[in-house]
Amino acid sequence: MDLPPTPWPTGALERLEPLVARVLAPNASPYTYTGTQTYLVGDARGMAVIDPGPDDVAHLDAIMAALGDAPLLAIACTHTHRDHSPAAAPLAAMTEARIIGCAPLTMEDEGPRADAAFDTFYAPDTVLTHGEAIHLPAATLRAIHTPGHTSNHLCYALEESGALFTGDHVMGWSTSVVSPPDGDMGDYLASLEMLYAREDRVYYPAHGAQIDNPRQLVRGMIGHRRAREKQILRHLESGVSDIPAFVAAMYRGLDSRLHGAAGRSVLAHLLDLEQRGHVLREGAEAWALMTENGQ
Repeated sequence: MDLPPTPWPTGALERLEPLVARVLAPNASPYTYTGTQTYLVGDARGMAVIDPGPDDVAHLDAIMAALGDAPLLAIACTHTHRDHSPAAAPLAAMTEARIIGCAPLTMEDEGPRADAAFDTFYAPDTVLTHGEAIHLPAATLRAIHTPGHTSNHLCYALEESGALFTGDHVMGWSTSVVSPPDGDMGDYLASLEMLYAREDRVYYPAHGAQIDNPRQLVRGMIGHRRAREKQILRHLESGVSDIPAFVAAMYRGLDSRLHGAAGRSVLAHLLDLEQRGHVLREGAEAWALMTENGQ
């Protein structure tokens, strides 16, 4: 997807609703769109920051300016990719706020990436599990465990307004990257189904525009992934067996620089289909349909 025209509101405080504002980090890239959106939640009595973003001096200064005289009580990360969590530690040191949110996770993944690598220095004071909350004077942020993009991914529901901060699980500009070994397509689809069953009013993603029709978008995302799955099964039936061949057949016209990332998505689907008993591996790189007798 093409980037929107500049100038982007990098570093500026944008008020979205009475309890929510955001500041855009200066880290635009092919996998962050115009940059990571850091959200400030609460009021003058106490605030939380969601996804503080990269450890960038200008961005940290912009967050501090946006806080003004309001005390920062909590720093919450949706997950630990390097465009989301590295600013947590310096921001905590500057404010004495506690880092409360997703679990630490670092993995070596040598496959071609279409997103950031993991932040190996992330160290939370408190890890939230599904349903636990951050309580602020004016706001309650409820953790919603949404594995798939990463196994430690959390969304945060603002109970006072019906907003959901979706990190990279649901974005306003692109579908989420699901890259094995940590990214899991089965978990991702189950998390989408869980969100579809909710009645959130608006989504605030880490990248891209806010989403005012969340259930409609999530339904479309589920349909997109199921369509990809059916494509893979059809290509297997026609004799396609290795990931480069799947990418060539399924992503016609795609920039060749993105073929590796597309292959990771195909692999995630194949691993999910294997787990469900629909396909099997034939050698190191070949795949085949599972027959009725299990072979």
